[in-house]
Amino acid sequence: MARRSIAKEAELVRQWLGQRPIVLVGLMGAGKTSVGRRLAEKLGIPFVDADQEIEAAAGKSIKDIFADHGEPYFREGERRVIQRLIGNGAQVLATGGGAYMNDETRQRIRESGISVWLRATLPILMKRVLKRQDRPLLQNEDPEAVMRGLIDKRYPVYALADVTVESRDVQHGQMVNDVVRALAQWDGWDKKKTADE
Repeated sequence: MARRSIAKEAELVRQWLGQRPIVLVGLMGAGKTSVGRRLAEKLGIPFVDADQEIEAAAGKSIKDIFADHGEPYFREGERRVIQRLIGNGAQVLATGGGAYMNDETRQRIRESGISVWLRATLPILMKRVLKRQDRPLLQNEDPEAVMRGLIDKRYPVYALADVTVESRDVQHGQMVNDVVRALAQWDGWDKKKTADE
């Protein structure tokens, strides 16, 4: 069977998606924002960054929310914002690294969206995250040990996502094509359609 063109696969994914969001999950540095923005463009739907929406709702940066109120407060705000965003129809929604760890958020994504885990190796993540100083969880002596701990804790949960795509050091356009192809080949579309009927 001839392989479909990426344009045709994008068209099919957009059609099958209906009014559901594609929700990108994964650790900081996995490429959720950079890949998500381009994926949304390719599919002709809005891109939404949950972290930016949280900052807008709180009127302060995530770094400041962590410093002023602590992580539990931030996580509760994150849960509420994502609950609201998921109801906004077809979009590509990039979530923060810890969002998918919340049982309620995960359940809501399962019911209303398609989750895509951008899985990356530790060396790739470290290369990317060390370029920025605004990661509250990495403000310590040994950021690599923190990342290793997050991988151990979060990867088994991320693995529950509908689709997994390996985040690689390639052009963003290539990563977008990888995601589109993985979504086009995903065998869960029929189950999602049935649940909608």
